[in-house]
Amino acid sequence: MSNRLQEQRFEIKFRVHEFKAQEIRQFVRNYLAIDPFGATQPDLSYPLHSLYIDSQSMKTYQDTINGNRNRYKLRLRFYENGDDAPIYFEIKRRFDKVIAKKRAKVHRRYVWDLLNGSMPIMKHLVHQTPKELEALEHFCFLMNQIHARPKIHVAYRREAYELEESNAVRVTFDREVRTKQESNYILNTNMDHSTTVFGNQVILELKFTDRFPDWFRELTQRYHLRQDSAAKYVDGIQILESSKLVLG
Repeated sequence: MSNRLQEQRFEIKFRVHEFKAQEIRQFVRNYLAIDPFGATQPDLSYPLHSLYIDSQSMKTYQDTINGNRNRYKLRLRFYENGDDAPIYFEIKRRFDKVIAKKRAKVHRRYVWDLLNGSMPIMKHLVHQTPKELEALEHFCFLMNQIHARPKIHVAYRREAYELEESNAVRVTFDREVRTKQESNYILNTNMDHSTTVFGNQVILELKFTDRFPDWFRELTQRYHLRQDSAAKYVDGIQILESSKLVLG
């Protein structure tokens, strides 16, 4: 997978039905190109898996529910199984309306050591740079500070479009969002007995790092889009609780 991470950006989310997603896709293709990895897939989409971790009191979940302006989530993201498949240690922060991300690409063989308190060092990283080491150190600091443990596994398929010369503008369509309770560090794409989070709805996200593009405005007006909440971690927890599939 590409490591072209948007470190700071704005995100606007919508929930749409598939027929409208197909229409929006055609509109978006006038401005953006298919994500390089998605372009290699038969349906232009690739699977994403995230293991979200949180404190015993569910701090990061509660911060979102309470609408705290400055908050973060911690997740281990992966795309496939296999001993050589890396794990991405990710921090997703919100500062008021701005989303900021840090991510470190870690060799899978070192994941368990890090989760059990080992100090992050360069050899743990696929890309051995000071920037990624700082991201990994920050992740481990926050994880240890709140004694975070696994809560849920979230998976979906993503179709993504971006500017050819950069990813300063990006549009994603997330489908088949599923979740299951997970109390152990199981980093496997197997999702037996999972629960659908948003039904048949597609989660559309408009992402940009600077000015809101004029054509974004045209898109939202043409298709009568209304901004909506679609927090995969929070909604995943709530759907499991409502189905009595997760304990407090």
